[in-house]
Amino acid sequence: MRKRYALPVLAAVTALVAGSVGAMATTDSSVLVSNGSPQLPFSQNKQNEPAIAADANHPNLLVAGSNDEIDEQACSSQFANPCPFTPGVGVSGVYFSFDSGKSWTQPTYTGYSARACTADFTTPVSACASKTGPIGTLPWYVENGIVSDGDPGIAFGPAPGSGGFNWSNGDRLYYSNLTSNFPGSGAFNGFEGIAVSRMDNPTAGTIGLKSSWQAPVVLSRQSNTTFSDKSQVWADNASSSPFFGNVYVCWAMFQGQEKGRAAPAALQVAVSRDGGSTWSQHQISAAANNGQRNPTDGCTIRTDHNGNAYVFGIGTVSSQGGQAFELMSVSHNGGSSWTPPTPVVGPVHQPGIFDPVQGRPEIDGIAGARSDLAPAPSVDIANGAPTGSDATDRMVMSYVSSAVTADENPSVFFTESTTRGASWSTPRAIQTVGDRGIYAAPAISPNGTDAYVVYNAFTTPYQADTTTPRSMVGVVLHAGVPVSGSTGPFTELNRGAPGDPRASSANSLISEFIGDYVYAVATRTYGSAVWNDVRNADDCPAVDAYRASLVAGTPTAKPNPPDACAPGSRFGNSDIYGFSNAP
Repeated sequence: MRKRYALPVLAAVTALVAGSVGAMATTDSSVLVSNGSPQLPFSQNKQNEPAIAADANHPNLLVAGSNDEIDEQACSSQFANPCPFTPGVGVSGVYFSFDSGKSWTQPTYTGYSARACTADFTTPVSACASKTGPIGTLPWYVENGIVSDGDPGIAFGPAPGSGGFNWSNGDRLYYSNLTSNFPGSGAFNGFEGIAVSRMDNPTAGTIGLKSSWQAPVVLSRQSNTTFSDKSQVWADNASSSPFFGNVYVCWAMFQGQEKGRAAPAALQVAVSRDGGSTWSQHQISAAANNGQRNPTDGCTIRTDHNGNAYVFGIGTVSSQGGQAFELMSVSHNGGSSWTPPTPVVGPVHQPGIFDPVQGRPEIDGIAGARSDLAPAPSVDIANGAPTGSDATDRMVMSYVSSAVTADENPSVFFTESTTRGASWSTPRAIQTVGDRGIYAAPAISPNGTDAYVVYNAFTTPYQADTTTPRSMVGVVLHAGVPVSGSTGPFTELNRGAPGDPRASSANSLISEFIGDYVYAVATRTYGSAVWNDVRNADDCPAVDAYRASLVAGTPTAKPNPPDACAPGSRFGNSDIYGFSNAP
């Protein structure tokens, strides 16, 4: 679930187009991250919204996550909606790399699975879904009466021991995601909560063992009407910090959303001081959703080498005439209290043309990929992990914004702070000429010498029909960072192979779907990034025609992809690809 920002038409964000990258990379060295997932059928071939983390104590170890529908049932003509989500099936995929992102492994565990429900099956789901089937997603959810519902956040920190947190105790992986009740379980109140899974000291020999994972912990406080959304996790991973080992999760908590009422929301942060077993929750923004003020959403959380914790999000500011800004809240005491969210960058503008069928903005063409959270800030801090000894605490931020609201030609912006967020550089456009960005994320090396930005972009203009091919790519940029002064200039490290985003799809088939974000990480010797990719997907004219009929207000019968698309079609096959410039 995502909130749509109804932002007013505002003055243009400063766009220094002269700072855009002018030359494209000539080679593609990207690799398939979600390599355990099939290329067909839909929707088992669908992945999106990737996250990635590097272990500061063992920088060759990377873990990625995504919304992965590998365990869902295939589309079938026996349903009015032929490509449903199977009740109880999880979608939080996980992938490991032990060579700095050059290759990836997707483990298979056991859990509640509907893989056996093949296309046009005639038996009910209850006869083919199994609690002991193969899953390519997080384990131990059905056993605890809950479901992994995606929106991954991933972080590494020190493992706790008898003397507290120390890297000598080992490394702990944290994976946050949305969670719901398994049908009939009633494990917690509300529609969606936030859960965290944990694994200690991942190795090539242990990642495939279900027993390597601890049981998920539901950390959000829930009422009967709560819908928690868009979580991110971070562990204080610099031993110089007085709060070394603390774990933070941020998210937006909507109330009443599933009842057809207004959905006021407040940004929440939960803090754990015992390695993720217990959590305390703090509300750091007022709950609001009205014509003058939108709630804070799209959060990112990081710590500096002194243990100051920073939460960033996007929200409208009443004192700024209801304009949207990137907001920052800080805790100086390990998450016990937080400053009110303060506007630090902006105003920013939600890009896109409003799509009447989705009720959301999109920028590539009608029935296109939603762009709700494109302006949400993604942030990283050079905190010197694992020791903090060479930290600069430089902050880097990237986001996608239009010059004005309802513009389908946005830019990828980069801004930075060398004053721990007290002041920020003028945002500058850094995308390659001809790219129309949709989601972006930065990373900075722990010692503050190298910056990276990954973004998805459309390379074709807005299409007013569903029959004209479209093109989307993933791009990774790099820039050197001086001891003082501005980062840059950015140059392309990698440009992925293009694909047609029309071949991606929401399970409802009404529109494309590539999700809401991309992600990057940096170590002292390399950077790595993951993005949404459709190079291996096939457009389906029958689905294009159906989407066009919805936009025209004369809906035709919903097609069943196994029947309506070409034989062997890889329709819907969105993948997670990654790139690493590790030596």
